[in-house]
Amino acid sequence: MQLTGTQLIGGQDIPGTGAEFHAHDPATGEALAPAWRGADAAQVDRAAQLADAAFASYRETSLEARAAFLEAIAQSILDLGDVLIERAMRETGLPRPRLEGERGRTVSQLRLFARVVRDGDWIGARIDHALPDRTPLPRADIRLRHIPVGPVAVFGASNFPLAFSVAGGDTASALAAGAPVIVKAHPAHPGTSELVGRAIRRAIQHCGLHEGVFSLLAGPGNDLSLALVGHPVIQAVGFTGSRQGGLALMRAAAARPIPIPVYAEMSSTNPVFLLPGALAARAEDIAKGFVTSLTGSAGQLCTNPGLIVGLDGPDLDRFVRQATEGVNAAPAATMLTTGIARSYREGVERLHGHA
Repeated sequence: MQLTGTQLIGGQDIPGTGAEFHAHDPATGEALAPAWRGADAAQVDRAAQLADAAFASYRETSLEARAAFLEAIAQSILDLGDVLIERAMRETGLPRPRLEGERGRTVSQLRLFARVVRDGDWIGARIDHALPDRTPLPRADIRLRHIPVGPVAVFGASNFPLAFSVAGGDTASALAAGAPVIVKAHPAHPGTSELVGRAIRRAIQHCGLHEGVFSLLAGPGNDLSLALVGHPVIQAVGFTGSRQGGLALMRAAAARPIPIPVYAEMSSTNPVFLLPGALAARAEDIAKGFVTSLTGSAGQLCTNPGLIVGLDGPDLDRFVRQATEGVNAAPAATMLTTGIARSYREGVERLHGHA
């Protein structure tokens, strides 16, 4: 499939007008074709207006139709085959087995939500029938059910280019609930994002849905993100990424005339408490597990343990010795982006500056 470097707004491919940017191979630094230009405010508005136009019809699709749509997205992603995996490898430096596993997780998430949609329990329907003859006052007919809030903005994560990205869990859950989605692609893997975005578009066409059910916008700076969160059509935000980025979106959402919720997973410290009995019994084994978790995917997972708390003494010393040996023996790995690698080097330099 030929990548175009365009914005996928509804059923149209529209060139951006903003700053030019490329994906880069993190192992070599090579700029990857094609070039993208970021979406502008008018294109954000176009995507939002299409999503708003799609909302009335999409929210009322039958449960079977919506489930079939989610399954069609899953199949469309699988139909991309090696093209998707190979592009994701070039844009992230992640190995093929990891990305194939992540693709499987992405497809499974979509199919899981399809099953949940068909089941229908999530609607939470409750009916209290009217009691017009009740004394001393009659009771009105009261009905309750969960309904979609409206179009949702989703922001893709850097470290999961498939499972927490264009067709990841945030997108799948919003579409399952009956909410159109506008995704802001992560600038580190725009080609992977475009491929998946086109897969979603094919599923929309196959299922005969309104084109505004999904749009994909790309751009390197913060202006696009803030414009999307600030647009009055957007009613909720899903975000996975840095604390700095997530808090910026939360401030923008809270500053709106009518604030909207931001469902954000923002960084992590993951403290690990080493209890004395455990250290005494198996300090070396705990250290090996710690190193495996610390260095997995070059430390770029949200489960990476960032703080160790233990009582000073011989058993903690055993842990530290084993962990030090394990980290020193761990092979080098390619980080996802040059920005992440730079932040890592700067962090190491700051630590070396401590007495």
